[in-house]
Amino acid sequence: MRDAGRNLTADHFGVALERAAFALGRLDQALHGHPLLPAALHRLRLDAVRRQAAVDGYAIDPWHLAAVIEHLPLRLGAEDRGGVFEAARYAFAQYQWLVAPDFDQEGAVQEAMAFLTRGARAESPLLGVARGLHNWLEAGHARPAMRTAIVRHLGTTLLRTPLPLTGAAALQADVPWGFAAWAPLFLQALAAEARDALRQIGLLEQAWRQARQIVATGRRGNSRAPAALDLIAAAPLISAGTLAGCLRMAPKNALALLDQFVERGIVVEVTHRSARRLFGLKGLAPLAEEVALPRRARRGAGRLPASVIEEPLVEEAPAPAVLSPLARWQPDYADLEAAMAAADQAVRNAGSRLEALGLGGLGGRGGSAHSRQQGEAAEDRE
Repeated sequence: MRDAGRNLTADHFGVALERAAFALGRLDQALHGHPLLPAALHRLRLDAVRRQAAVDGYAIDPWHLAAVIEHLPLRLGAEDRGGVFEAARYAFAQYQWLVAPDFDQEGAVQEAMAFLTRGARAESPLLGVARGLHNWLEAGHARPAMRTAIVRHLGTTLLRTPLPLTGAAALQADVPWGFAAWAPLFLQALAAEARDALRQIGLLEQAWRQARQIVATGRRGNSRAPAALDLIAAAPLISAGTLAGCLRMAPKNALALLDQFVERGIVVEVTHRSARRLFGLKGLAPLAEEVALPRRARRGAGRLPASVIEEPLVEEAPAPAVLSPLARWQPDYADLEAAMAAADQAVRNAGSRLEALGLGGLGGRGGSAHSRQQGEAAEDRE
């Protein structure tokens, strides 16, 4: 019975490993060089974080997470607002681990990468990842660092693009934890994630082709609309400024083109605002529904009741005080006259000494202009 059990386990391993490798290979082939790769990766990361948060005990709508990533306010109804925000914060933290870990998180990811590399040298990449994740958690380490390490490890050993596939369903509470029973379930979870990602890519391609057919109708040959649509489809969300820069056109023309796409039902505007607007293909319509309307668009928002504004908002200015005119300043020239008289006397004394020495002609008529004027007036009187 022991041998039969071992053979059954080996067969189970083999089937699960074959299916996982086939599913990951199909997905890698479909995404290699795909024009919609950035948009596909964005959607796959949202789904990956949603699965991880659900396994960790946080139910998050992927479109809530998309709104948080773009710093857009959430539109919430009567549900538990605190629970929604808590789940959104947790999901955003998992997204940061996956996409842009900080310094400390990057150190933990590098440690997990080294752990995976040491344990996977003697096994196939997928089986080595399964054993590395199991041993990592058995050692008491946290999940987020190893999840990011798995994405990077598979992106360097098995796939040509680091895809956000982590087998999150294998960490549910009711899953058996013995490695022989758990490893096939992990491989099955990886295969299921790859198949779902392939389905998401098919939906993106279908929406893109339909939009191109609509845009191509009635357009001139040199129209920039098809190129604009390709950029919108490739980017998860795009603004008029970014589109204008990529197409080398005026921002107002790019905005007019986006508004035309919105009117024709090709593109949706997800921000509900007049500035810094973001657009995406109509597949992002659920995101637009989860984003809260701006305050000015809500009925009664920002308005004061009439009872509050009955009194004037600005008090009347007080009557200006009557000020008496300033008294005219009368300067006192007594000291100045005395100083000028002393200066004239000094000049006359110097002139008389120069004349006594026979040097009076060198200086001309000495004295100040005031003394000379007085002398000339005396001569006229004589």
